[in-house]
Amino acid sequence: MSDSDVKLRLSKRTKTEKPKLYKVVLLNDDYTPREFVVLILKGEFRLDSAQADVVMLTAHQKGACVVSVYPKDVAETKATRAIDAAGRLGYPLQFSVEPE
Repeated sequence: MSDSDVKLRLSKRTKTEKPKLYKVVLLNDDYTPREFVVLILKGEFRLDSAQADVVMLTAHQKGACVVSVYPKDVAETKATRAIDAAGRLGYPLQFSVEPE
């Protein structure tokens, strides 16, 4: 094998891009109980109690709060699961997924 063969092989390698990240945003509503919002944040998004309280209160006071950042498919799945869980109990809890 000559040096030119080795150089050709090395130049053909491509770098894989990191997946683009998306924010999951909790939207405030005046109907979903705070305790339930904290329960969803802890269960679906794996926040501890203190983090869940901060996110819930920030969304309540400012209208929205970023919960976490994930690759697109994970962000959409988590948001959908959280919305579906709230809907089963009749709560209008909403999350949005936005590019970072």
